[in-house]
Amino acid sequence: MKVIHFLKPYRMAMAVAWLFMLTELAVELFNPLFMAKIIDDGVMTGDLDLVLKWGAIMVAMSLFAFLSGIANSFFAAHTSQGFGYDLRGALYEKVQSFSKSSFQHLPASSLITRMTNDVRQIQNTIFMSLRIMLRAPLLVVGSTIMALLVNARLTLILLVIIPVLWLFLVWVLKKGWGLFGKVQIRLDRVNEVMKENLSGMRLIKAYTRGQYEESRFGEANDSLKDRTMTALRFMEIIMPLLMLVMNMALLYILWHGSERVATGGVQVGEVVAIVTYVTRISSVFSIFSFIITSFSRAKASSGRVGEVLNTTVDITDHEGAAGQVVKGEVAFKDVSFRYPGTDEYALEDVTFTLQSGETMAVLGATGSGKTSLFQLIPRLYDPQSGEIEIDGQPLGSIPLDTLRTSIGFVPQEAVLFSGTIAENLLWGKEGASQEEMEQAAKDAQIHDTISQLPRGYETVLGQKGVNLSGGQKQRLSIARALIRKPAILMLDDSTSALDMKTEAKLIQALKGYECTTMIITQKVGTAIGADIILLLEDGKLIAHGNHQSLMTDSPLYREIYRSQFGEEGQHVKTR
Repeated sequence: MKVIHFLKPYRMAMAVAWLFMLTELAVELFNPLFMAKIIDDGVMTGDLDLVLKWGAIMVAMSLFAFLSGIANSFFAAHTSQGFGYDLRGALYEKVQSFSKSSFQHLPASSLITRMTNDVRQIQNTIFMSLRIMLRAPLLVVGSTIMALLVNARLTLILLVIIPVLWLFLVWVLKKGWGLFGKVQIRLDRVNEVMKENLSGMRLIKAYTRGQYEESRFGEANDSLKDRTMTALRFMEIIMPLLMLVMNMALLYILWHGSERVATGGVQVGEVVAIVTYVTRISSVFSIFSFIITSFSRAKASSGRVGEVLNTTVDITDHEGAAGQVVKGEVAFKDVSFRYPGTDEYALEDVTFTLQSGETMAVLGATGSGKTSLFQLIPRLYDPQSGEIEIDGQPLGSIPLDTLRTSIGFVPQEAVLFSGTIAENLLWGKEGASQEEMEQAAKDAQIHDTISQLPRGYETVLGQKGVNLSGGQKQRLSIARALIRKPAILMLDDSTSALDMKTEAKLIQALKGYECTTMIITQKVGTAIGADIILLLEDGKLIAHGNHQSLMTDSPLYREIYRSQFGEEGQHVKTR
């Protein structure tokens, strides 16, 4: 999709804006002719009535041009603001459809720049295009034509100068596109460093890394400044060159015109009119550096915005997908998966079946593939081979919305949004009642904490829940998943910040939910009560079964158990 397509709904407003712009331009082009008539037929002959008559006409036309300019600005603003609104909305909607692999190619910092700075650059250029950018070249062409009509011999030099300057400006414009494209890339880097710094501020302070972060930001900021200065310096060179050429042309016309006036070959009013036209052409050329800078930035920004809009969404509903999730039975059949851009498999030939209503615990060292396994179930990624089934249906046969609304997913890092606690819970189930919120919070062992807050469920959370502890954020995230009463509940190591007593209460409360439960955990104590335990190592399923069978058959599981409970714990549990 091309960015320019977003202007289609505003074609009428653009046409009206251009109509008023042309009206304003026409007045500006004809006024020097009226001035010439006043000088030659009125001032030079002493005809005061003619001076007053044509002076009044010029004032009236100027007032009409002024009103046209106001109307033009109104329609130009309507078009540019509406365009920006629609484009930001389309970008946001597109980003919502991205898979996780898309964010590896287009990181969050770059997307923020594209949805704000880049859209604003294009939006401003559209406004200026409707207001002055199109008017500027038309004024150059129109003034040249009018000057030639007044006296072609005196203004013949313009036919030589104007085409040469125009070709020069086209070359500058193309050069500028590349320069400002690099500026926007440097801006992405500055935003990336800022985002990382602000989100990790507590860690930076804890490790006293403020000076290092300042130097890192300074490096990115210096790079942006240097690249911007290079681009702007290049653009600023063109104005002195243009003005030099136009002033030389003006001097030639004045010198040659004075000679022709002396010999009677041309009238004074004609020279004044031609000088006025050339002066206006010079004034237009003087702002061409600004126009070219704006167009260059807009061109670079348009390419970056278009890249987002044209990004292929690799995870979509399969044709004819109409399946439903009812029981929540999960089956992996020889599933292998690797992340985009990598050769090493995160999961390899994983096979297991989890019956409806059962609880499964997933154990394994860091990097063993636990989170990767979880991400395949809601189709955040698709596997390279094998089949995943829900209720006996291939995952692709279930519409994405249906699949994901049937899953209560709690990620490894608790993610909360600015707003009230109630709004964060309603994020899990829109329209849930107060009783439903309180019940989910009670089961997640967070209700008492919420009740003690000054405004209870209406307490406002800071960004990412900054005013809550790690354990409180985890429990609130779990409550958000429970409120939707999912067919499949997935907890990705989301009880790590809970003490043993609170976790035990939570696990007990989960038994009251009619759902299939999957828990990633590092705690064998949490896994012991599961119906099935998966043991992953380097992406491979090396053992699965319940606690007793794994204690008998899996040396690695026994080793993990003993590392957490010791020999005495093993003796007590297995005797």
